[in-house]
Amino acid sequence: MRRILVLRGGALGDFIVTLPALARLRRRWPDARIELAGNATAGQLGLEAGLLDAVYAQHEARWSALFSDTPLPPDFDRFLAAFDLVVCFWPDPDGQLARRFPRHAGQRFLSAAALPATAPAAAHYSQALDPLGLAPESHFFRLRTTSAPAPRGGPVVFHPGSGSPRKNWPADRWRELIPRLPAPISLVVGEAEPDAWLTFTHPGVTVLADLSLAKLADYLAASRLFIGHDSGVSHLAAACGVPCVLLFGPTDPAVWAPPAPHVRVLQAGPDLARLGVSAVASQCSDAITPVG
Repeated sequence: MRRILVLRGGALGDFIVTLPALARLRRRWPDARIELAGNATAGQLGLEAGLLDAVYAQHEARWSALFSDTPLPPDFDRFLAAFDLVVCFWPDPDGQLARRFPRHAGQRFLSAAALPATAPAAAHYSQALDPLGLAPESHFFRLRTTSAPAPRGGPVVFHPGSGSPRKNWPADRWRELIPRLPAPISLVVGEAEPDAWLTFTHPGVTVLADLSLAKLADYLAASRLFIGHDSGVSHLAAACGVPCVLLFGPTDPAVWAPPAPHVRVLQAGPDLARLGVSAVASQCSDAITPVG
C-alpha cells in the first residue's frame, strides 16, 4: 500500500476511538501516505502522532459529490483513484457512497457502520480492517508518553460538560465536589458548556478555555487526575495517560469508556443525578496519583 484514505466523521471522541485503527494501518504500512477526511481539528492529533500524513475537512464541498448520482468531477475522480485503499466509516445507509468504489480494479474498499456495533467502540473500527490480514492491535492508543513513570505533581482537572446535557452530572454536584479535591484544580471549559462555567470562580481553581487540542493534551498529560463524563475531552485525557474517573449515565460504558486500566467508570443508572458526591470523591481519592 502506498496511499490510504480514511473517511471518518464525528467529533473529538469519535476520532480518538478510531486511533487504534489508524495505528494498525500505520504499523503494517509505515511508509504509506495515510490521509483522513473528517474532523480536521481532531485530525491534527493524528498528524502529530505520526498516524496521518494529511487531513481534509469533512465539510469541504467536494465530498458531497460522493452522495450524488452524477459523475464525479474529473479532478476529484483522479484524486480518489490515486488511493490503493479506501476505508469508510462515514454514514452510508443507502449504500450510495459504497457504489462509488473501487475507482479502479486495483483499489481496495472497506467499510463499517458509522456507529459501533461491538464493544469497545475502538474494536468496531479496528476490526473493519481484519480483511487486510493485519496483526491484532490494542483497542487503546496513547497519544502522550512520559520518559519515566514518575508520580505526577500537576493539577486535578475536571470537565463538567459533554455533547449532551443528559450525559452531564448536575452542576451543583460538581460545586460540592470541588472543595473535596486537592489543589491545584483546573476546570476545562468547552464550546458546549453553559456560560456559568466560563465565569466560574473558586479558590484554587483555574479555568482553561480556548486551548488548542495539542495544548490541552500536553496539559492533561501532566495532570494528576481527570474527572469527566462520556465526552471527547475524557477520551483525550485517557489517551494522554492521565488517571481518569468518568461519570456515565445514559450511554453504555462498555462501548464508550476508554478501554484502559487507568480509567475508572462510575454509573448509577441512566440518570446521572442518582450518582452521589461521596461516591465520586471516594473514587477520586483512590485514583489520584500522589505527589512525591
